[in-house]
This record gives sequence, structure tokens and C-alpha cells, in this order.
Amino acid sequence: MATKFLLYLGVLTSAGTVFAVVMFKISGVRAFASIFAAVGLVAAVLGFLLGGAALTGDASGMTDPEMLGLLWATPVGTALAYRFVGLALLIVGLPLGHPGLWASALGGLLALWSFAIVGHIPDRELLWLDALLLIHLIAMAMWVGILTPLRRLANVGATSETADLGHRFGRLAVFFVPLLILMGLAMSYILVGSINALLGTGYGQALIVKVLLVGVLLSLAALNKVRFVPKLMAGEAQASEHLSRSISFEWIAVVAILLTTAILTSVLTLPS
Repeated sequence: MATKFLLYLGVLTSAGTVFAVVMFKISGVRAFASIFAAVGLVAAVLGFLLGGAALTGDASGMTDPEMLGLLWATPVGTALAYRFVGLALLIVGLPLGHPGLWASALGGLLALWSFAIVGHIPDRELLWLDALLLIHLIAMAMWVGILTPLRRLANVGATSETADLGHRFGRLAVFFVPLLILMGLAMSYILVGSINALLGTGYGQALIVKVLLVGVLLSLAALNKVRFVPKLMAGEAQASEHLSRSISFEWIAVVAILLTTAILTSVLTLPS
């Protein structure tokens, strides 16, 4: 579960930060994106090795060439290849200027697509459902990716820059937040299949917790958009501090969502 959480955190944060840099011309966060991409790389490799251990039933499977070879030939190996290539491309592209940023963004997309290769959604073998998952992940990554740059600007007192970034992101969020919600609801319904399964199984109950956490995240984002960003644009004192504190709570909600997702995908089983 820990490796899944670190994988989600590393991939979503690094890819989303790169997307934010490309879309909003943000500076000073490339090292931050590289660090989280490295976290994702380590978690991806470690998760693969732990898969080898699961095949043998003990830690020897983590270094057993035969077991790892068998695992490499499965979708788990394919997902690792996408994650490794994508995150490596993301890291390599960041110092290379504008063309490198586009390479990094492509790397982020490859890493996100890896989640459409293995997991509960890909197990359904429906291409349109995989596409929904990718759209959902891109929207979530963009949300996660903007948090640190926005908080960084607020903390250094760059009021006009913070207000401008918050305003531009808010206009974009009007479109992708509904996508995030609709895609999440559609996938949840397809996975669970009934109200009884949603309420009466551990998987369904964990999914409800995740939805509630997303609701908290949406509420904080709405507070930023309708209250703190307008106050920043009006030059009100303390608005930057309030926005920074709100973003800190958003990060807590994001971590809780990713932890719940890790539990859903590694500990709990889908209702039959």
C-alpha cells in the first residue's frame, strides 16, 4: 500500500506540476517536479519487485530473475515500462528549456497512461473506460500540480502574481472540475455496480470515504475561487496568508484521497 501511495503521489504531482508550468508559464518549480518524479520512479520499481516477492511468497522473489521475468511479461511489466520511460523523460526534459518542457509533459502523460494498463479499471477491458480514467487522472494531476506553485507565490507575498495565477486556474477549473467529478462517478458506478455493494462492502465504504474527501477538496477550492482570490485581486491584506493556509488544507485532502485510493487498489477487493 505504501508503494502505491508514493507512486500516485509522485506521478500525479510531477506530471501535474509540469502541466502547470507549460500552461501557466510558472518558474521555480522544476526541481520540485524532478523530486516527485524520482519518488514515483523508486515507488514503481519497488512495487514491481514486491510483485515478484508476492509470486514466490517471500522476499527472495524481489531478486529472482525467473519470477521477475514472468512478471515483466504481464501488464504489470508493461505498466512499469511506461512509468519508467515517462518519468525518466519528464526528469531529463526539465532542464532543457521550452522544448524540454514539452518532452516532460509527454513523459507525464505516459506515466499517467500506465494506470490504464493495470488495475481495477483496465481489468474491465473497455477502451472507453480506460480513456475516462486517463481524463480523470489528467484533471486530478492538474489540480495537484497547481497547488505548490500557487502556495509558493502566496508565501513570498507576490500578491498580483498569485491573484493572476489563481484567477487563470479558476477559469480553467470551471471546465475540468466537472470532468473530474463526472468521470469519478461514472467509474465508481461501473466498478461497484449497485447501491447495496456501495453500502455493504469494504470497497464501497472506502469509495464513499474517497468521495467525501473529494467533496472537502472541492469546498476548499471553491472557497479559494470565490473568496480568497478576489480578495487578493482587490489587494486586501492577509489574503495571501489565508490562501496559503487553505492550500495547505487542500494538500492534506489530496494526501488523504491518495491514501484511500492506495487502499482501494491494493488492500480491498471489488465486490463480486
